Amino acid sequence: MARVRVLTAGESHGPELLVILEGMPAGLPLEEGDINRHLLRRQVGCGSGRRMDIEEDRASLVSGVLEGRTIGSPIGMRITNKNHRQWRGEAVPSFTRPRPGHADLTGTLKYGYQDLRPASERASARETAARTAAGAVCLHFLRQFEIRAGGWVTAIGPVQAPRYHPSPETFTEHIARTEKSDVRCPDPETSRKMKHRIRQAKADGETLGGVVEVAVLGVPPGLGSYVQWDRRLDARLGMAVLGVQAVKGVEIGYGFENAGKQGTEVQDPIRIEGGRLVRPTNRAGGLEGGVTNGNPLLVRAAMKPIASTLIPQPTVDLVDGREAQTEYERGDVCPVPRAVPIMEAVVSRVIADALLEKLGGDSMAEMRKRYAELPRSRLSDLTMDDRNHTWWPT
Repeated sequence: MARVRVLTAGESHGPELLVILEGMPAGLPLEEGDINRHLLRRQVGCGSGRRMDIEEDRASLVSGVLEGRTIGSPIGMRITNKNHRQWRGEAVPSFTRPRPGHADLTGTLKYGYQDLRPASERASARETAARTAAGAVCLHFLRQFEIRAGGWVTAIGPVQAPRYHPSPETFTEHIARTEKSDVRCPDPETSRKMKHRIRQAKADGETLGGVVEVAVLGVPPGLGSYVQWDRRLDARLGMAVLGVQAVKGVEIGYGFENAGKQGTEVQDPIRIEGGRLVRPTNRAGGLEGGVTNGNPLLVRAAMKPIASTLIPQPTVDLVDGREAQTEYERGDVCPVPRAVPIMEAVVSRVIADALLEKLGGDSMAEMRKRYAELPRSRLSDLTMDDRNHTWWPT
């Protein structure tokens, strides 16, 4: 069972979102500001809809923290929905024309609603504010071990950015350039083209998807496992990323590109430099056999264009049973830039869980001692003796 678990509750236009984050060790310094700066990042980006002009997302810590430090019990958080005030006490209009690509119809078929709105309310990507808050705590936890995570946009619609190869020397500057761009793309020329494409889509009444990449640097080798399929770290990452609304594809490293090459073209050679085992390339994205190998972890997520479009789409009115057209429900033109902190959050939750699994312990003090003793990629960490055929250190 996962050490780090996240439960969320709340509807898009309900009074608030609730978060329970279980598994954080005791002794982690934590303040609301560590969380809220990531919630603010989630609110801004070219292509955002009007909802983000209404909300002012702030997480309130209501449990699990005492005098600025975690105490090992579940961390509870609340995020107020300001837009709820406009709905409170008002008659909610009927919603009977399901949007293709949304959970309107599937949710109604599953639960037997007489209206589409209950499915729309919970399936909404508004819920990702809660997961961003939980993931912000996990990001903060990983930073205590000098593990850094950051994301950026690599494609919006047909516009693609040059591929970046993360390294400790360039990562900080790369993320800084990313956050200066309102499409969260670090390449200025590509950013300009992306913004133009978003403006065109808005004028056309369309929506756009794209690709977000997240890298995690400083991950020690040995996280995850191959002994069971559901313990493989790539499988756990895939589930977390695919759980984000509108994500329809996940890639680890150069997964899809590697599928079109030959075996000798895609593996990462193992070499030795100064007593350390190194990889001159990182096509595997930091994972081999479901286990981290010490290279930067690379995860890419493909987001489809969201279902709410100004242009009406063919549907059926469930009241009279006649073919009809969708009615516009407010939404983003392009949610991809805002998805970057969401993807960072869900990926960080998985890495935090794997690190806790590896280290054990209930407090930061215990974990720091054990982390210092982890084997790295040094040849001296391996004690193989070909003469005695020993399998493990004695």
